[in-house]
Amino acid sequence: MDDTAAALDLRSPEEAPMPRDEDVRRKLVEFDAETWQAVDLLARDQMKSFQELASEAFRDLLRKYNRPSDLKAALKQSARTSEAAGSQARKPRRR
Repeated sequence: MDDTAAALDLRSPEEAPMPRDEDVRRKLVEFDAETWQAVDLLARDQMKSFQELASEAFRDLLRKYNRPSDLKAALKQSARTSEAAGSQARKPRRR
């Protein structure tokens, strides 16, 4: 990037492109103008970047549908499921 392009880059540091990481996935998301204005205002009011708001929203969505958001949570959920299945198998049947 030359000096002119760098001087015209008006993005804040948190909006600047992040370094590529093999574990990072990027998606292009489209908003209508009204929704974008509301999200942008929320970000400013909360003093958070769009990325921080998006991460929070997706974590909340996963929690709403009882989906683990990370490996640790997935392992805990799996252990609970296995434990519950094991305790059901041990109960004697009624005749």
